[in-house]
Amino acid sequence: GLYGKLHLAGRKRVFPYRANAQERALEGGMRGVGFAALLGLDDFRKDAYATGMHAYLLQRKYPHAEIAFSCPRLRPIINNDKINPMDVHEPQLLQVVYRLFMPFASITVSTRECARVRDSLVNIAATKISAGVSTGIGEHVEDLETKGDDQFEISDGRSVKEVYEDLLHLNLQPVMNDYVYV
Repeated sequence: GLYGKLHLAGRKRVFPYRANAQERALEGGMRGVGFAALLGLDDFRKDAYATGMHAYLLQRKYPHAEIAFSCPRLRPIINNDKINPMDVHEPQLLQVVYRLFMPFASITVSTRECARVRDSLVNIAATKISAGVSTGIGEHVEDLETKGDDQFEISDGRSVKEVYEDLLHLNLQPVMNDYVYV
């Protein structure tokens, strides 16, 4: 299918290996795993459904596991309308709500999405959002002479402080960690 056409070499080429990664991690003792379909390459509704069902079935098999969802790479690329007519746009992103499968799962929305969409999603579904992100390879290493290009374009360039304050304005409680040492 489409998976084989898009993954021409390497470990990603072997679909069962890729699809079973979360289960291998849980069997290896990981506390939680994440699921993220690359939406927009085919019918995003089918891909989102398959991702949700995959996570739901693993949650049933491993009830102790913390399950998280993310919607990566939804932003269009150059000439996207010509080469990728199945792209997911902002109104469609709002339809991808994994709450139907797993109401207590964590849902992450990256800085790839614009501030307006991210602020909308934290009101209806998202539980984690990033802020103050740098996507340049090696950009956080001070003594690195050569740094790589950005891995993707950021749409929401707000600082951590700005996102924190905007969440307060939305009557939400910003939490900066997901655990507390006792």
